[in-house]
Amino acid sequence: MSETTTEAPANTELDAVMAAAAEAAPVLAASTPAQRAAWLRAIADALDADADTLVPLAMRESHLLEQRLKGELVRTTFQLRLFAETVESGAYLRATIDHADPSWGMGPRPDLRRVLRPLGPAAVFSASNFPFAFSVAGGDTAAAIAAGCPVIVKAHSAHIELSHAVADHVRAALEASGAPEGAFALVEGRQVGRDLVLHPELTVATFTGSLTGGRALFDLAASRPTPIPFYGELGSVNPVFVTAAAASTRGQEIATGFAASMTLGVGQFCTKPGVLLVPRDAGLEPLLVEAVRTSTGGDMLDAKIRDGFFDSLDPLADRDDVVLLAGDPARAEVPTPSLYGTDAATLLAYPDELLEEHFGPAALLVRYDTPEQALQVAHALEGQLTATVQGTDDDPDTAALVAVLADKAGRVLYNGWPTGVSVTYAQQHGGPYPATTAPHFTSVGTASIDRFLRPVAYQDVPDAALPPALQDANPWHLPRTVDGEYVAAQ
Repeated sequence: MSETTTEAPANTELDAVMAAAAEAAPVLAASTPAQRAAWLRAIADALDADADTLVPLAMRESHLLEQRLKGELVRTTFQLRLFAETVESGAYLRATIDHADPSWGMGPRPDLRRVLRPLGPAAVFSASNFPFAFSVAGGDTAAAIAAGCPVIVKAHSAHIELSHAVADHVRAALEASGAPEGAFALVEGRQVGRDLVLHPELTVATFTGSLTGGRALFDLAASRPTPIPFYGELGSVNPVFVTAAAASTRGQEIATGFAASMTLGVGQFCTKPGVLLVPRDAGLEPLLVEAVRTSTGGDMLDAKIRDGFFDSLDPLADRDDVVLLAGDPARAEVPTPSLYGTDAATLLAYPDELLEEHFGPAALLVRYDTPEQALQVAHALEGQLTATVQGTDDDPDTAALVAVLADKAGRVLYNGWPTGVSVTYAQQHGGPYPATTAPHFTSVGTASIDRFLRPVAYQDVPDAALPPALQDANPWHLPRTVDGEYVAAQ
């Protein structure tokens, strides 16, 4: 995936999929909020109805536990229904009307009306670690359909059978609820994924996965004769900073919480806390070592991901300035949760080597000597999905860390753990590069719909030629901003 080209090779099957998507695009763009909401709810209902088949299939392919997968399927259908509500409310369109004003302060103002409209055919690259919520019918697919974009999902090889089963439900639900043919398709294969990004009919792509793979696709998207937006979630070590005050008052609680978060899902979450900074002499290290040592491992998603995890740990084992504190680095079918240790001075000297993501149950404990040194580390961080402070409310170290980490991460947590990303209105699941390729967007929550839309302003256009969201009669009953004043849905 490292080579780039500006032209996709011939692929008859993909061309047919893209032709159907292109034909469906204007139909989806013109669909009403009620129609899109019905499509989304139909998909959710179909998945819920077949949970007893889909969950065991996901267990077999992903090696994830039944309880985890049942919860993930609930999350998946919840977010489909949440996007249905989002579409019906209409606020996401941000419809804005400025009537003509001959006395406008900087000179006569024309009639200007602005709204968001769908980009067109969208590619969604499934993730390996969330076979429901970040896969075929996951958040990206839900957001794209809500926006009015046809979706072409690139299936992940780690759960290909499940992908086809879910895709069958999506197609059937869309057809039964009146969506146009071409609104959804599933493709598979590494080369097909490259060809998809380069296809001239594609207008936007989303990706969740490795930094290497995501960056290669991002470069392909930019290399096209007509570049397209590429929203990639690529990598994060999700640092956790423990202040001295927190370590002295909640040491055991922090140790237990960290170990549970670090090993959740066998450490295969993009929000796994991979680096933990603790005061050197606070007495927290023995508690952390014991908590990790007594944690249990589990099967990883597949052999390729497991081998990649062990490969990522090899450079740590070769270093004299990093020590294995807990765990067994030996390659095995079931990895042992592992904790490595170093100090802040070493981390600051070798940030590129020591802040590498390890996708699995391993983390790096970093001892710091002063609050100022902890802030130095915070300043040295690259972009992150999350950053966490374990502190106390009246602790000046907490406020100083939060201020710096807000420049480094899309989500800053206080006295919590980053695993577990709530699907809601205010969520931000993104961050500065290399966490994502577009830090001003999120891939979780209702705001993720923005990735599939672009603004268009209409100047002095007759009412009958305007999209419904901007017509004077407001036939979709949307909330709008009119001449600078918010007007609730009517």
